[in-house]
Amino acid sequence: MSYKIVTSQCTVCGACEFECPNAAISLKNDLYVINAKKCTECEGQFDVPQCAAVCPVPKTCIPA
Repeated sequence: MSYKIVTSQCTVCGACEFECPNAAISLKNDLYVINAKKCTECEGQFDVPQCAAVCPVPKTCIPA
């Protein structure tokens, strides 16, 4: 499984992109997206997915 970004709620602050340990988050067409093939939900690295932990808008980085 992976996480996704609810683009209608995303403020495009960029916090998640730099926290992702797998470089799964990128800016495309002025929106941040998560590459599902690269996303591991930070398992084995962190207790919680880092995109969700650093996002300033609640429930913007959510399980896909």
